[in-house]
Amino acid sequence: MNNIVTPASIIEEARLFAKEHIRPYTTRFEENNGIPRSLINKMGEHGFLGAVFPPLYGGLGLDPIAYGQMTEEIGKACCSTRSVLTVHTSLVGQTILRFGTEEQRSYWLPLIASGKKIGAFALSEAETGSDAGSVKTSYINHEDEYAITGRKKWISLGHIADFFIVIASCKEKVTAFIVERDETVTSTPMQGLLANRAGHVAEITFNNTRIPAANILGKEGIGLSHIINTAMDYGRYSIAWAGLAIAQEALESMATYARQRTQFGQKIYKFQSIQQMISQAVVNVHAARCLCLKAGQMRSENHPDAVVETIVAKYHTSKTAMQIATDAVQLHGGNGCYNMYVPERLFREAKILEIIEGSSQVLQGIISEFGLKKYYTKAHE
Repeated sequence: MNNIVTPASIIEEARLFAKEHIRPYTTRFEENNGIPRSLINKMGEHGFLGAVFPPLYGGLGLDPIAYGQMTEEIGKACCSTRSVLTVHTSLVGQTILRFGTEEQRSYWLPLIASGKKIGAFALSEAETGSDAGSVKTSYINHEDEYAITGRKKWISLGHIADFFIVIASCKEKVTAFIVERDETVTSTPMQGLLANRAGHVAEITFNNTRIPAANILGKEGIGLSHIINTAMDYGRYSIAWAGLAIAQEALESMATYARQRTQFGQKIYKFQSIQQMISQAVVNVHAARCLCLKAGQMRSENHPDAVVETIVAKYHTSKTAMQIATDAVQLHGGNGCYNMYVPERLFREAKILEIIEGSSQVLQGIISEFGLKKYYTKAHE
């Protein structure tokens, strides 16, 4: 029997895992306001949480494309469960892999990969979203340690996280710290959310939380220029595949329902208006997949335009997810507005992707700037 582990076998394992352990319970996760820690532990046991890390740190060593495809399989079944990969593995884990000291990598990455420690990325605040440089959470230096005080908001996994990458400021300096939860760190679950209801989203308060100087990630003062920008890049790549996951799931739901539902004496897929909706969804999903694959390939090659190509993919797939999810609700009619049917959840989740990891409006500005430089030619003057 061939037991060789390959990227394809890992992706297939993720598909089967999602089918057995995630998809049947997605509605229950939302009703219980959180995915269970036991599920996260199982993801760790299968290697999903460290899939993109080198084997040296307990990972599977997946390349960007295979990691994206694995993310898609989880994301099709449940966006909140997929957010564990986006936050815990990409935003936190890959950032530590990139900027951590060898001591930090050797300690934290195996714990992240196994799920023994859950990490969250504490950047957003009540008055700080896209303007990451204006964080109010502050820190002061006490000889060989630092003290952090402030409040973060909209932190996915925040209520169950064992540790955080915290972005804080001191005068003009913005710095990232690895902060373990203790009695000075409190979290309050956020209720009434449109989506990511099972993602343990919380407000986090740091009350003079002391951390050793060894817990600075990177070095003091590079929190904005290096840590945040790099972490957002990892997050956007994950969200690009998350958008594709929603779009693909919505398309499959539309095609299945259209072949089953009868109105006016015939299956609704025979109506031209339904065919138009499905054909447009097929084209958009195929285009979105091509963008994700291109971004993944460029990331594998360390191409200088990989970051902006990732932004293009994230922008497009989030827009595509919203459009196809909207059409899926429309095609399902009243059933599309009922949580016993998939489109209701996909519609809510898709909207969030147009906001997180850089809103569509912010990304438009970046894409426009890139286009004005790359595609400018004197021949057209």
